[in-house]
Amino acid sequence: MSLSIDVAIVAYNRYDLTHSCLTHLASQTREHRLLVCDNGSIDGTAQRIAEDWPAARLTRTEDNRGFAQACNAAVALGDGDVVVLLNNDVDCRPDFLERLVSPLERDARLGSVAALMVRPGGGRIDSIGLTTDATLSGFPRLQGDPVSDAGAERPVLVGPAGTAAAYRRAAWNQVGGLDERIFAYSEDFDLAVRLRAAGWPTVAAPDAVGVHLGSATHGHRTAWQRRHGGFGRAYVIRRYGLLRSRAALRTALTEAMVVAGDAVISRDLAALKGRLAGWQAAAGLPSRPRPPQTAIDGGIGLREAINLRRGVYAHYKR
Repeated sequence: MSLSIDVAIVAYNRYDLTHSCLTHLASQTREHRLLVCDNGSIDGTAQRIAEDWPAARLTRTEDNRGFAQACNAAVALGDGDVVVLLNNDVDCRPDFLERLVSPLERDARLGSVAALMVRPGGGRIDSIGLTTDATLSGFPRLQGDPVSDAGAERPVLVGPAGTAAAYRRAAWNQVGGLDERIFAYSEDFDLAVRLRAAGWPTVAAPDAVGVHLGSATHGHRTAWQRRHGGFGRAYVIRRYGLLRSRAALRTALTEAMVVAGDAVISRDLAALKGRLAGWQAAAGLPSRPRPPQTAIDGGIGLREAINLRRGVYAHYKR
């Protein structure tokens, strides 16, 4: 069964990145519709997209509304069977869409597919979906490992990373897309968890390959990133009731270690302030069901989780 494909892209300044991304998409072996949200760019990105890619469906916000809101706006421009999210700093191989959507065409039960993102140079993995430990901390799978390890079964896949992901639109619509309360970071992980909790399985497609420049828009480990990363983490903790779960002690201990370490290294309280804001944002909202145990990698212990968290903080992925 051939499924129709919508590719949703959020652009925020840096038209050079968007142009490269769209040029690679133009060479795809699978037909698709291009949906773009210009998220408040001030460098003429929207106008240039309209001129250079007239077939694209384009919407624009007056200011930066965050990745989740902008992404949902782009997705709403189409009605394809499959929604592919793609960061504008990703260059895809010509068969990327064909390989990424193939599992959804073979198995109608699947809700999502994770792509293989490699770092510039092609030798190391940037991510192949997301994994999680018992505290629902989300980590890029196999980050930094050799590309030859992309087919590894562990760590357990909870769902795709928003950098490059395919979602069955029926699954996307069922859970309501990305949570717009999360401005940036953890919104893709939250979506992955909600899809698994709703009964939608996921798989990885290591043959669907793109090169991710990584943090090309916001830089590396800025206070902005760490604040928003902290917001998303605390929001997830409260929405999923982790401090009332068996993982409560480990969750509290991990967060205390991470916040203290970040304060020492960065000499600011961005991570703490973000967590306080995220906790408050989740106040009064209904608890979300946790995913099945099969979606959680119980083999990720505290020490490994801390090491994985260091990797996330050292190389943010937006």
